[in-house]
Amino acid sequence: MRCSTCGVEKSTPCACSNELTTTLHLNRAHTPMPVGSAFQGMDENLTDEERTVLRGLAAQSAVLIIQRGPSAGSRFLLDANEESVGRHPDSSIFLDDVSVSRKHALLTRQEKGFAIADIGSLNGTYVNGDRVEKVSLHSGDEVRIGKYRLIYFTGDMS
Repeated sequence: MRCSTCGVEKSTPCACSNELTTTLHLNRAHTPMPVGSAFQGMDENLTDEERTVLRGLAAQSAVLIIQRGPSAGSRFLLDANEESVGRHPDSSIFLDDVSVSRKHALLTRQEKGFAIADIGSLNGTYVNGDRVEKVSLHSGDEVRIGKYRLIYFTGDMS
């Protein structure tokens, strides 16, 4: 029997099952890590437009860019003191997928940048492959929420 999505025999793992497994798997060894330092390592994965946006960010601004998952390439400017993340339509950052809880995480402005806190989500919130309850973010950090992989950048990248 073959996978209806990718055509691989069901007796062997296929790319489809790996996507779901990495979303729910808690073992860091199976989770890809982000590449290199903040801007240099991610530069090859960004479009010219995204590079321009990042270079134009104000010192106290930040942005999340969806690198993988539905809506890849979407950008979210973090300009409020608090930004909600979830599947609820009223979320500041609306991620429309069942792997995301309705009220999944909260981004809070700090003295330098933002912190992200999981607010009781089912699948957890991950930063650079580690499941977190609350952590300060730094430019280049990979935030994983459900199937989404977002990269965090601040305006004061050096």
